[in-house]
Amino acid sequence: MRWLQTIVLSTAALGFGSGVPPPPRPERIEITELPLPPVAPNNNTGACTAHINPRHTGCIGKASDFFQAGDFAPDGKHVVATVEFVGAPLAPSLGSAFQGKQLILIRTDGEIFENGDSWKCLTCGVLLTNARSVDPSRDYPHIARNGKQALWGHNIVECGGLTLVDKRCTPEKVHIYPIYWPTGKNSSGNPREMRMHPDDKHMGWSAFTSGGENSYYGRLNFNKNPTNGTIRVSRYDLVDVNLLARPNGTAPITVEGSELKIHDQAISIGELRGFSGSGDEILYIGSTREANNIDLFAVHIITGAVRRLTSHPEYADPIAFSHDDQWFVTMDTRGSNRQMWMAGMRHVPPLIDLVAITAASSTRNNGARRFFQPILIDRYGDREEYFGQHVNYAGNGSNGSANDSNWNGKADPAFSPDGTHVVYWQSLVIPPACGGVNPLPCPVSNAQGGSNFSNNASSSEDSQGREPEPRVQCPGCDPLGY
Repeated sequence: MRWLQTIVLSTAALGFGSGVPPPPRPERIEITELPLPPVAPNNNTGACTAHINPRHTGCIGKASDFFQAGDFAPDGKHVVATVEFVGAPLAPSLGSAFQGKQLILIRTDGEIFENGDSWKCLTCGVLLTNARSVDPSRDYPHIARNGKQALWGHNIVECGGLTLVDKRCTPEKVHIYPIYWPTGKNSSGNPREMRMHPDDKHMGWSAFTSGGENSYYGRLNFNKNPTNGTIRVSRYDLVDVNLLARPNGTAPITVEGSELKIHDQAISIGELRGFSGSGDEILYIGSTREANNIDLFAVHIITGAVRRLTSHPEYADPIAFSHDDQWFVTMDTRGSNRQMWMAGMRHVPPLIDLVAITAASSTRNNGARRFFQPILIDRYGDREEYFGQHVNYAGNGSNGSANDSNWNGKADPAFSPDGTHVVYWQSLVIPPACGGVNPLPCPVSNAQGGSNFSNNASSSEDSQGREPEPRVQCPGCDPLGY
């Protein structure tokens, strides 16, 4: 099950002076559920009947490996998500286009689209001539700040110059272009977990190599008629690509005589996780500062100054900053005690981490099950006794409550443009992580239609909208001063 949640945040605690301010007061957060398409009883052709969906606008299954919530449109009233439609009838029947992995918009304000639903499919029924060589990777959906494009895995979705929320944006106007990373005349790289910079022009991503994993930063360039490469249809090329590693930079740990020295300002981007709200910082999982304690870092895109954002002994990974750079939400295992047995003793130097960190990080999961919960932290990060707050703290821990530990967060969370809401999603524990020989009984889903994923929204009486920080523009610059 996945939860798509929205938070309303207060600005009362943001009276920043010089230096690092005291921790903010906890936010009062209320969670409600956002709508998704109705659930079909099975995935068989025609299972999405007129009785289940009289408007013939599609059904989803109770379980899906492809659901993924995205972020907000610029108006703050829509969020984007990847869903898997199932049970559609055969063409040319009504609703036959609502099948497979698709990109949808969801209303967050209680209003409906022209079709009478609270959701609208952007990619269902797109003309084949407008969707040539679409990449099968369609994860981490993200709407550009201009509202006219969406990053959809390794693809860009556009609607003929219209914003994606415009009612005139219909399937015949939608184009889906693959993203291509040319690494030679007829060769390409294989990017993963792509993130769009707030300037809507640049991308960050990671890729596996023979030596491990590296991260990259490049510019999107529309190539209407490519003459080389393995994909020769209109596409978006990744150009002016920079490897985010300093060849002669200081290593996180060095040997000087008989001493090992740890360098906190060393830039060591293990896996790129996105950008700050203004785009002035690259967010990433970096080299450990404490034994077995994997944390999130930010490095200034121009100066290379490094900040450690999280320091709790538990595991942090997915992250999103508010557009004004004053808050971030991370998916973190804090509260689950998954990592405390090996990272709970603080300030132990990471002497064995060069060889043991991969094994240490793997203990955060139980197979496909994550133990993440959304944690709200101010821009200055964990410090002293401040470790943020659980977004979904309300509840008594019972089945279906906001803080039901059987619901676990996934990547990525995201803020609304005014900083008053956060969208995130969760999945419900399913076999083999529960049931059978596992002592944990499998819970009964209380989500819409009994699905294993769900949308939720949260709000607070304390909220006030905030203006985004001006977006950092870096045309032609060398990221991190390389």
